Amino acid sequence: MATQSFLDMIEEFGTGLGVPKVDVDKLIEVHRRNIDALGRSAQVATEGAKSLADKQRDIIETAFRETSAMVRDFKPTGNPQEMLVKQTEFAKKAFDMTLQNTRDVAELAMKATSDATAIVRDRLRESLSELRNSVSAGSEMKK
Repeated sequence: MATQSFLDMIEEFGTGLGVPKVDVDKLIEVHRRNIDALGRSAQVATEGAKSLADKQRDIIETAFRETSAMVRDFKPTGNPQEMLVKQTEFAKKAFDMTLQNTRDVAELAMKATSDATAIVRDRLRESLSELRNSVSAGSEMKK
């Protein structure tokens, strides 16, 4: 009577259950690609955050510059109607700038988020496909 090693017994048990064989090298490669995708996603998110911070800095600098220019150019006249017109123009300009800046910041944030999540989403799809192909290939080898 020949003695079986413990690994042989587990392999025989797994074969009896129909458990597919695992290609460890392939599994390591899949995880390496997953980690690479996470790294690329983090890089894109970091670049997006930097772009967002740069844009906000530009907005603040522009706002200070524009406000200083408006204050400098504002020369009160004795005519209340002219002052009201100038104040209205300044308020409209400030509102338009704020609206455009808000749009720009929102677009930057959305782009950074969507680009970073697209990398992970695409890798997840690839990974699931690789897993599906690996399992089906393993079950075909048994037949």
